[in-house]
Amino acid sequence: MTFSAADHGFMARALRLAERGLYTTTPNPRVGCVIVKDGVVVGEGWHQRAGEPHAEVHALRTAGDRARGATAYVSLEPCSHHGRTPPCANALIDAGLARVVAAMTDPNPQVAGRGIQLLTLAGIRAEVGLMVAEAREINIGFVARMTRGRPWVRVKTASSLDGKTALENGDSKWITGPAARQDVQCWRARACAILTGSGTVLADDPQMNVRLADVERQPLRVIVDSTLKTPPSARILEGGQVLLVCAVEDPARQSALEAAGAEVICLPGAQGRVGLTMLLLELASRGINEIHVEAGATLDGALLEAGLIDEWVAYLAPLVIGHHARGLFDLPALTDMAERRGFVLRDARMVGADLRLLLRPNS
Repeated sequence: MTFSAADHGFMARALRLAERGLYTTTPNPRVGCVIVKDGVVVGEGWHQRAGEPHAEVHALRTAGDRARGATAYVSLEPCSHHGRTPPCANALIDAGLARVVAAMTDPNPQVAGRGIQLLTLAGIRAEVGLMVAEAREINIGFVARMTRGRPWVRVKTASSLDGKTALENGDSKWITGPAARQDVQCWRARACAILTGSGTVLADDPQMNVRLADVERQPLRVIVDSTLKTPPSARILEGGQVLLVCAVEDPARQSALEAAGAEVICLPGAQGRVGLTMLLLELASRGINEIHVEAGATLDGALLEAGLIDEWVAYLAPLVIGHHARGLFDLPALTDMAERRGFVLRDARMVGADLRLLLRPNS
């Protein structure tokens, strides 16, 4: 299928609109829509929050009668099912659109081509596949949850040039500069959940929340705590919206943590540890698309060893700490270089004085 330069331009606009919902649409996908008639944009919109009108509805309201005979560019296939809102495919049909261009098919099994089919049966020229790679990136977590049943796991680390995250005594404030730490807030904000371990909670007593002035939604905070070491006074428990996952039940400690605002569940895995794959499946069942991990070498290493890391955001500070400082991933010793874990560098840029690398595991 061939698309014109104008098609690409209008779809790029739809994708930029979709990004406006980066922090707010969970568990729904981020979607943008542009309606064009005679080469002129007559309506546009984006999905802002779950339960509220979808991108197509906002764009149709703006376009009004001008939508008849127009083309709609949508970053995701229009939905065809009744959820919390009516089907967008039907809204486009009722408005009299002549053509609909979708960047990609909706991976949700409830849609998965049915929206395009509805449009085609109604006599609308429906096309899919324009800037699909860019569209997938915007909804990488939603796609992961719908196609494989577990969220997208993004691990963030901050280290020195020699790969150290803290001094031998645990002091880590601060390895990276203020610009990098502010950048981390944006990664937290786009996530549906922030995952950490009890070791980090005990060592740093973090809040693990989003501290951006314009963000209204706080992600779920998830603590991996096999033996319920987290104290009820931990700052991360303030305000609730915390899921604490253990491997060994202890009714007394569980009651104290629940009284402090945590929901406690037990998901035992091997060797007395939390079953990490079971945890991801549990989070997927709760509508979690993207998980942002800020943890120590033990949990990060366990996730890497289990093959559960999808993306690694690595901040490198221009300094050296030395051999005795703490490392990034606690992994079993390798005996052969063929056992090493490889990554593909997707992006590299300066954030203040620090270098930020975006990496994904080799397929």
